[in-house]
Amino acid sequence: MYVDSLSMGKKELKFNSKAIHGGQQPDAAYGAVMPPIYQTSTYAQSTPGGHKGYEYSRGANPTRTALENAVASLENGNFGMGFGSGMAAIDAVMKLLQPGDQVICTGDLYGGSYRLFKRVYEKFGIKFRFSDMVDMEELTSQITGNTKMVWVETPTNPMMNIIDIQAVSKITKQHNIWLAVDNTFATPYLQRPLELGADVVMHSATKYLAGHSDVVVGALVVNDQELADQLYFIQKSSGGICGPMDSFLTLRGIKTLHVRMQRHCENGEYIAKYLGNHPKIDKEYWPGFADHPNHEVAKKQMSGFGGMISLVPKGGSYESAIKIVEKLKIFTLAESLGGVESLVGHPASMSHGSIPKEEREKNGVVDALIRLSVGIEDVEDLIADLEQALN
Repeated sequence: MYVDSLSMGKKELKFNSKAIHGGQQPDAAYGAVMPPIYQTSTYAQSTPGGHKGYEYSRGANPTRTALENAVASLENGNFGMGFGSGMAAIDAVMKLLQPGDQVICTGDLYGGSYRLFKRVYEKFGIKFRFSDMVDMEELTSQITGNTKMVWVETPTNPMMNIIDIQAVSKITKQHNIWLAVDNTFATPYLQRPLELGADVVMHSATKYLAGHSDVVVGALVVNDQELADQLYFIQKSSGGICGPMDSFLTLRGIKTLHVRMQRHCENGEYIAKYLGNHPKIDKEYWPGFADHPNHEVAKKQMSGFGGMISLVPKGGSYESAIKIVEKLKIFTLAESLGGVESLVGHPASMSHGSIPKEEREKNGVVDALIRLSVGIEDVEDLIADLEQALN
């Protein structure tokens, strides 16, 4: 549900102010500065249809509306939708399609997205093809009359590849197909895909947007009214919504997104450079390095390089990777990413365990790969933790 933003105009505020004020206004009932938690399933009507914009919370809830407006504002979009998870948000996008339609996806896709696409939607007749999206001629060659969407992750999870959103959008517009971008890793603090030509932006708001590892929430943002109407219909009909408490917690997290992301980026750069010079690291993946394959694209479309880093230790074995992640103390071994605390993951057995070994290894997700979500702790403590685990 879309409600008009602050009178000063959501696109006039700078990002740090927008994180706090964008899409927000004092609560109409009592002037509450922070949107109240409307923990209700239904709303009184004076006569059938005589309500104040809310009938039933699956369709819309004032706390969720506040979140949807805030996320739309951050992405400089017109319409936002809140979901019960990032996967529920992706699921809603897939429901735009028909049997026989084709989607071209980033090659090294998040394992949960791959599982949804290949094991759920393919059996309903939707076809998925994969591209590294580096060579735009190769991407164009995959488009057929049945192609209806290109699905992009950038930076990719966990290989940190960078896709040129603007270049892809030129192709999708030429062929009149949708471009959807998973912006979870970058967040709108670093990258705003709608401004680069995307039609749909998706967030696992569980991660950086909420930022405190205490909610599971997803979000979509679009500019086009017709597309928004279709997605709102799917959201209401399928019911994969986020509740008012999760909406409230995500809103609270968003208000500090800018200061958190600044520290994530600072710590990420410091640790990336430390690991880059470490004798026990064989490979490291972080788009801020000048020798990263798409570093120039990252510089062009992002305002920083984020706090996600992947690495392969010397020796390149499963055993060496497991030994490191088990020895870490401040970096917590856990699923997910983007919280204030630093996390470490082993993609091959965790986030990407659902992808067949041959397929994931083809894209670089080998058994020795380790993924770091660098938090906002004192970076000296994080360096010391990595040092003791690597030695």
